[in-house]
Amino acid sequence: MKERLVQGGTLALLLMMGLFVVAGPSGLIAWGENQRLLDQQNARLAELRLERDHLKNRVALLNPRSADPDLTGELLRSNLNVAHPDEMVMLLPK
Repeated sequence: MKERLVQGGTLALLLMMGLFVVAGPSGLIAWGENQRLLDQQNARLAELRLERDHLKNRVALLNPRSADPDLTGELLRSNLNVAHPDEMVMLLPK
């Protein structure tokens, strides 16, 4: 009787361990979900890196020692709504 109880407990323990391997927090099912989340985060990281590079370029162009005249003119016109009398302003959708 004692031997059957030990074997039953061992079998239950092995079944529980198998269940955790498949459906546990770091099991096979969760591994697929984690891989999908990792791919999403990598895509988002790539987007943020592109945005960061774009902003770095704009900051470099607005350096007070050597500001880009085209960019400063564009910013002045867009922020202050200033235009020369002979200019025609066309707003384009972004």
